[in-house]
Amino acid sequence: MKKKLVLKKDLPTEKSTPFIFSPENEAKIPELLKRYPEGRQASAILPLFYLAQRQCGGWLPPSAIEKVTEILRVPVIRGYEVATFYTLFNLKPVGTYHVQVCGTTPCMLRGSEALLSACKRHLNIECGETTKNGAFTLNEVECLSACVNAPVVQINDTYYEDLTEEALIKLLEGLASC
Repeated sequence: MKKKLVLKKDLPTEKSTPFIFSPENEAKIPELLKRYPEGRQASAILPLFYLAQRQCGGWLPPSAIEKVTEILRVPVIRGYEVATFYTLFNLKPVGTYHVQVCGTTPCMLRGSEALLSACKRHLNIECGETTKNGAFTLNEVECLSACVNAPVVQINDTYYEDLTEEALIKLLEGLASC
């Protein structure tokens, strides 16, 4: 399934609250920037976006994109180019549990389509949607880099490999009961 093209007009635009890194995350920024050669710190956009996304509960609001581009001294459009390219970044809020089913060929050959269908049925949502109670968001994503143990599902920051439909449903039920 193709990732839906996200245009700036489709992004949340609420700017009532400017994004500010937490003191803990603010302290991590200089260390992240030191990993890149002088004059190449703009390459830190991925880890800074990820840091901001984690702080924001799993999504990257426009104000965070703008803050990171300000820190890196790059045009805001560069930030949007990066944020809209990678499935790693969520440009709208996600549920407590972000369920990402790998849909690339190795996973597909090992049953990811059945896993995705089982998730849709069990959660009663389609890809890109969040359950009414805000608990689960479902997405099909490109390679999760665990092809040897396909099919793979990532829920938040945890990978689940060699899954069956039954095991995945049991996992989702367990998360729902938390």
